Amino acid sequence: MKHYLFILFYLFCNVIIFAFHGSFWVYLFCFLLFSALVIWGSFDIELGYFVNSITHKKTKIREVALTFDDGPTEFTPKFLDLLKENEVKATFFCIGKQIEKYPETFQRIIAEGHTVGNHTLSHSNNTGFLSTSKMIEEIEKCDEVMLKTGNLTTNLYRPPFGVTNPNIAKAIKKTVKKSIGWNVRSLDTITEDEKKIYQKVTKNLKKGSIVLLHDTSQKTYNVLEDLLVFLRQKNYSTFTIDKFESH
Repeated sequence: MKHYLFILFYLFCNVIIFAFHGSFWVYLFCFLLFSALVIWGSFDIELGYFVNSITHKKTKIREVALTFDDGPTEFTPKFLDLLKENEVKATFFCIGKQIEKYPETFQRIIAEGHTVGNHTLSHSNNTGFLSTSKMIEEIEKCDEVMLKTGNLTTNLYRPPFGVTNPNIAKAIKKTVKKSIGWNVRSLDTITEDEKKIYQKVTKNLKKGSIVLLHDTSQKTYNVLEDLLVFLRQKNYSTFTIDKFESH
């Protein structure tokens, strides 16, 4: 984790400032700069600031991973139909409470050969403020639901919102999970324009990309239809997250 190295660097800078009788404004500038870095590191999973997350696959092959968060939902069966029709396997990061709501859909995800990852029990909006013990509980209870509903265990975990911090890092280590991020973010939960979502994904796609999508809306389903056509035209194959180890 880069966080501890930056703390040491920040302390070193303060010692230097003190030694050379730096002003209050210099101290303040360093503090604000460090704070901005911590906030940035918390929300950008690609930085690996608090947690070393897998964000892409090192490969020379034209292949990408399609990942879907926040399901299963009422829309997930349509996504599964489309993936099956195109003979594509994906990775679904499922929420425990959603699994309880749609158990048959979760079982279908597994039965059709897709990979499943843990996305916590409740996907709390307060994820970034939860204690280590609460985060461990969120992860372990989601594991329990997965085991009960699908007779499945997984070491794959995706932090809700991609947020990481020291508490989440400790929880991931304690539960022996592998943190999975992305390097292509569709922003399909906040963008209404399907064309913009599609363009954002295809513009940033490269060999080994991990694409973040959500099986939670009709608009993303529509985007997926066009995206699968794009992948075929550009000769991209797909892989699931459990099929590789390094990043």
